[in-house]
Amino acid sequence: MSGTILYLDGVSVAFDGFRAINDLSLVLDRGEMRAIIGPNGAGKTTMMDIVTGKTRPDSGEVFFDGQIDLTRHDEAEIAMMGIGRKFQKPTVFENHTVEDNLLLSLKGQRSIFPALFYRSSAADRRRIDDILGVIRLGARRNEPAAGLSHGQKQWLEIGMLLAQDPKLLLVDEPVAGMTDAETFETARLLKDIAETHSVIVVEHDMHFVRELGVKVTCLHEGSVLSEGTLDFVSSDERVVEVYLGR
Repeated sequence: MSGTILYLDGVSVAFDGFRAINDLSLVLDRGEMRAIIGPNGAGKTTMMDIVTGKTRPDSGEVFFDGQIDLTRHDEAEIAMMGIGRKFQKPTVFENHTVEDNLLLSLKGQRSIFPALFYRSSAADRRRIDDILGVIRLGARRNEPAAGLSHGQKQWLEIGMLLAQDPKLLLVDEPVAGMTDAETFETARLLKDIAETHSVIVVEHDMHFVRELGVKVTCLHEGSVLSEGTLDFVSSDERVVEVYLGR
């Protein structure tokens, strides 16, 4: 597991008798971006819940960064270890500027007194400049987040995750509701991020997945149905039957 950032082996979890995750095994290498696809109810969200500590598996192993057993830690501890999660709907501080959203998200002390007396350092300002460049919002830095488009709010929230300096980002349906231009730019943005981070992207938009150009894992009924390039997975008759053919 030394070369992996995320290692799941034989993971299962059931809710009221329904097995949401069923003997799931998945390995993500350090620095890899992976696309996760599959029909509704395939277990994609539950898998992310397990990785982030929201749900504990009934059985199986879940290791992060080579040796950290995630099943022994809660959500807050896992977030501090370097796993960031972006949900489908963007959640930003709309009354604050784009820059302030990022400043509020910087990794560091989050208790009340450090927050009250915080003064940005030169290093913090450089970090904010770098993130603004990555998320394509440098020209909007002094504007309230409420004025951003839906797609730009998605980018800002991704930037807020980057400000926490995660090793692994879990990104849930980032292009839902975006324009075609924003979708294309989001693929470029995530590829830029993947140069220095490990990323898992859960997505239904196959055109977007193709733009990412990464290995694809298709889940079905809580386990891996098919895995490989998008062309390989999309030509798998089982995937066509349960997902793409619908």
